[in-house]
Amino acid sequence: MALGKYSRVDGRKSSSYCSTVTIVVFVALCLVGVWMMTSSYVVPEQNSDLSSQGKKNDMSTQVSGSKESNNNTGEESNPTDEGKSKQFEDNPGDLPEDATKGDALVSQEENHSNPQETESTSEVKQEEKSTEQKEDTGDSKSETQSERGTDNSDDKKEDGQYKLDDKDSEDGGKNENKSVGEEIEEGADEKKSVENSAELNDKKDQEGSDEKADGQKKDQSSSEIFTSGAQSDLLNETTTQNGAFVTQASESKNEKEMQKSPGSDKESSYTWKLCNSTAGPDYIPCLDNLEAIRNLRSTKHYEHRERHCPDNPPTCLVPLPEGYQRSVEWPTSREKIWYHNVPHTKLAEVKGHQNWVKVSGEYLTFPGGGTQFKHGALHYIDFIQQSVPEIAWGKRTRVILDVGCGVASFGGYLFERDVIAMSFAPKDEHEAQVQFALERGVPAISAVMGTKRLPFPSRVFDVVHCARCRVPWHIEGGKLLLELNRVLRPGGLFVWSATPVYQKLPEDVEIWEAMKKLTNAMCWELISKTKDRVNGVGVAVYRKPTSNECYEQRSKDAPPLCQGSDDPNAAWNVPLQACMHKVPVATSKRGSQWPESWPARLSKSPYWLLSSEVGVYGKPAPEDFTADYEHWKHVVKNSYLTGTGINWSTVRNVMDMRAIYGGFAAALRDLNVWVMNIVSIDAPDTLPIIYERGLFGIYHDWCESFSTYPRSYDLLHADHLFSKIKTKCGLPAIVAEVDRILRPEGKLIVRDKAETITELESMLKSMHYEIRMTYTKDKEGLLCCQKTMWRPKDVETLTYAIA
Repeated sequence: MALGKYSRVDGRKSSSYCSTVTIVVFVALCLVGVWMMTSSYVVPEQNSDLSSQGKKNDMSTQVSGSKESNNNTGEESNPTDEGKSKQFEDNPGDLPEDATKGDALVSQEENHSNPQETESTSEVKQEEKSTEQKEDTGDSKSETQSERGTDNSDDKKEDGQYKLDDKDSEDGGKNENKSVGEEIEEGADEKKSVENSAELNDKKDQEGSDEKADGQKKDQSSSEIFTSGAQSDLLNETTTQNGAFVTQASESKNEKEMQKSPGSDKESSYTWKLCNSTAGPDYIPCLDNLEAIRNLRSTKHYEHRERHCPDNPPTCLVPLPEGYQRSVEWPTSREKIWYHNVPHTKLAEVKGHQNWVKVSGEYLTFPGGGTQFKHGALHYIDFIQQSVPEIAWGKRTRVILDVGCGVASFGGYLFERDVIAMSFAPKDEHEAQVQFALERGVPAISAVMGTKRLPFPSRVFDVVHCARCRVPWHIEGGKLLLELNRVLRPGGLFVWSATPVYQKLPEDVEIWEAMKKLTNAMCWELISKTKDRVNGVGVAVYRKPTSNECYEQRSKDAPPLCQGSDDPNAAWNVPLQACMHKVPVATSKRGSQWPESWPARLSKSPYWLLSSEVGVYGKPAPEDFTADYEHWKHVVKNSYLTGTGINWSTVRNVMDMRAIYGGFAAALRDLNVWVMNIVSIDAPDTLPIIYERGLFGIYHDWCESFSTYPRSYDLLHADHLFSKIKTKCGLPAIVAEVDRILRPEGKLIVRDKAETITELESMLKSMHYEIRMTYTKDKEGLLCCQKTMWRPKDVETLTYAIA
């Protein structure tokens, strides 16, 4: 039996064995001496080798002795002879070192874990020997070589590391494009494969000890790649390096989580509730402040329709109308919208016969009519063009103001003439008229001509339009008409379509005469008064003067000219005054010339932007303007249109919450969208530039709610707004306002400081927004997210009521 043969240590053979060893050692030393004499130049290297072998034999003896003590106690009685035997068997001449290089570790593990397999392998070697002495020698040799292989692996460690590094470098290059998960799996598989291969090679090396040299070299090559022992440590290091990449990914993930963790803590602290308002889903905080409205001294001038914002801006969320669904897309939305999105039928009952709006099943439909254009807005628009050819829709006339817009069909159909209309109407008994306009995809705001200036700069609108707008222009010295004079561009037109123009009822005649007197005193020229036979209405068109000559020649200073200290551009909460501002005549002043025709005015720097003036970004103003435009064209083209995942065909109503020169809006010109440009009241006043280039916008304070209905916009864009405003009024309030005016499934794009982006992201997540993308670099960040249909269940205890 193999085990008995392997473990046999006979005392009777001990003396014979020692004699044989002595003779062999003596002969070997003689041969070495002769060889040294004939090859003296090799002696230093040989001595070094011998010394190294001696050290290795000592170590091998200890390890082997320890192993054999576990397997066979009989061998413990002859440690000295065994040591001599091992020293003899360690001669490199008996078995090529290449055959066993790198096999030691696996051999040791196998000897401990499976001695029968090791003994069986030794038996195969012993059967190849011709004498019993050689058989015993072979037993010792097998063990000794295994141990010597470990030491040789240590000696060859540097060479092995170099080769493994080369291989690792190659593998690393191949794995650069692989995911972290793939690298982990492949690293584990590679390690497993190496260990399995080492076992197989160990077995093959033991079984193939008498193979040819070529075969031995082949085994050596295999051992260098799939090795164990000391080189296995290098493989572990390589795996660790791969693991380092994995760890780096893990660390990056942890870092992101750590960066988000403050937000996560905040997220849990953000408790959102539904607004408890009698306005319900239509809540506009600054227009539905019942407490402020109750304390008004008078409502004669529509004070109750003006803005009265609460001292503390709400941080609640507005509920959705029951049955709300995604808005109908433009241009279909111009003709019909979902009834449940704006579930109001009063206007259809009152104005249905004038083709304002009708109820048709689950839709509200808009035939395109109005009080003054029952047979459609397009016919009415073309009628005005025929009456006053110089109006030149879409060329000379680009930006208009539509007062008392109703459901904004006039502005909705002006898009077909390349004209944009800033439409406004009060939140009054004409239930939700502005909300209808916005749901249709037509720009509009809730505002009223009351006691304060409109939130627009002076001299910016090409045309002001009023079709039965129910504004008493002629009363109180013409204060309201003088406000239109302020915002109308010199040479601009006032289009008035109302019963006093074409009816002869006493009241109408009285109003017409009063208007005639007032407009003459204002130096407005009546250039057209015509009647549309199709609609049975008349239109009067007035032109504002382009010089001060008429003002200076008036016999009476009524209405008076405003004092020189009065700033016509001051428009935020400024009381109305019954006075007129002089027309600028210096060629370098805004308003002294008509803008370029559309669309040239969009990209051309206004003539009144001087190089001697410094722009917002620090360059000369014209260069600043151009650089801003180029910047936003690049951002929109290379990032927003392709990199945010936004389906722009679903986007119609857009707001730029912090517009500078209107570059963002200008860059979107080729899309089927309109952009409401907001210039904050504490920011540089660049809103006139926006109008000059054929765009529109409004002044606003973001610490207050915007004058629009909930769910008005498909996309909000904020460039470094939140970091500037959060120190003034806090983020929760403005985020709640963003949520109020943004439609479900609407998009929010934020460019801001990285810390603000992180804070916003956690806050928006607490509102169940879908974060589409976040990106930070050099302390700057970009966030793109989408509002969902989620609404909180809890309701605030504080009640917001409307009059």
